[in-house]
Amino acid sequence: MKNYFGSMATLVLAIGLLTLPAGAQDMAKKEVARKPAPSPSQAVLEAWNEIGRKLIAMAEDFPEDKYDFKPNPEQRSFAEQLLHLAGSNDLFTDVAQGRKPADDESRANYKTKADVVAYVKKQFADGAALIKAKGDRGMNDVVTDAESQQRTRVGDLAWGVVEHCGEHYGQLVVYYRVAGLVPPESRPKK
Repeated sequence: MKNYFGSMATLVLAIGLLTLPAGAQDMAKKEVARKPAPSPSQAVLEAWNEIGRKLIAMAEDFPEDKYDFKPNPEQRSFAEQLLHLAGSNDLFTDVAQGRKPADDESRANYKTKADVVAYVKKQFADGAALIKAKGDRGMNDVVTDAESQQRTRVGDLAWGVVEHCGEHYGQLVVYYRVAGLVPPESRPKK
């Protein structure tokens, strides 16, 4: 019996050692199959589209009867948050094209949920199209930031707007929770 267990242990060890190189080869193949790092314009475009996707999902999902909800009276409403962040995209798109940023993000201009959703979608689509059109070379163009009046690269301006939208995404998550709702990204995946 002792020999049987000893032989089995040796067999299991041998099989394990023989399969080890195959596992190492699989890992090496996975290393080779990795995608190259994105270019500067691809990286900002991916981030732009990702925050846009999350915010558009919220804009479409939040109940219309709660669009004017404010956690506190002195804060922006849910709709005003969306309009503000989407309007801030003009600080990238218009400035990167040498234009003065538009200032039409007032709730009076976007009375319904459908109006707000359409505006948010358009602003993110316009930004994505501009990033694609500018490409890597255009990300290095120097422009004057409309708010700070400082000279900055187009790519840095785009990253700043992505970060700004991320801040508002976090605020809107709180709006969801205070309103007793679960944000789309926090729901179980189907």
